Amino acid sequence: VEEGADGLDDGGESTRPQGAEPVGVAEETLRVLPVVRELARRFPETPISVDTTKTAVAAAALSEGATTVNDVSAFRLDPSMGEICASHGAAVILMHSRGGVSDMATFVHASYGEDPVGEMVGELREAVARAREAGIPPGAIVVDPGIGFAKRPAHSLRALAELPRFAALGHAVMVGVSRKRFIGEITGVTEPTERMHGTNGANVLALARGARLFRVHEVRPARHALDVAWAIVAAGDAR
Repeated sequence: VEEGADGLDDGGESTRPQGAEPVGVAEETLRVLPVVRELARRFPETPISVDTTKTAVAAAALSEGATTVNDVSAFRLDPSMGEICASHGAAVILMHSRGGVSDMATFVHASYGEDPVGEMVGELREAVARAREAGIPPGAIVVDPGIGFAKRPAHSLRALAELPRFAALGHAVMVGVSRKRFIGEITGVTEPTERMHGTNGANVLALARGARLFRVHEVRPARHALDVAWAIVAAGDAR
């Protein structure tokens, strides 16, 4: 928060490309709830999102101070998630992915035709429809192209290059490119924690193409890069 974060995202189940294993509801709740509770106490003015695909975890976190549910399955893995979010008046982040927790960040489901972005947008459009049917208002919905999830590096690059197609769904767009594999392939940086500069480059271009929310690890550098990029965009809009 001191480094410029506008919100905090807390999750208790990994979706890493290698070795991710599903976590039970009880264990995930045990990992997440004390953190959400303490964050809400320490930073009452800062929005908190819970990164989960399970309604029970989401409901518990929302009751303890979270205001947003970041579902990396976009309600695919737990169809009742929309109703829980709507009943709590929560905002939702719907991320494009395929498969389950253990394989959604791999290439197992990274099969697309001639228009991969069209397929991604179409699947997100269905997720948005599920959210709306559950009673979530349009202004409380954020869409995320899911960079690196069920996507080879070329697919992730296409998604970032064609972000206006995601924005055309009519909702705010969030991107999470921080430390992702495609950055390492471009820069040759094998250690994920050393990919900050590549991350900032991708974020700035994503901003120019319509993204307005950014999930990052290194907050201060990302904040500075995006603040400067936004000032340039705003100066151009003022002409």
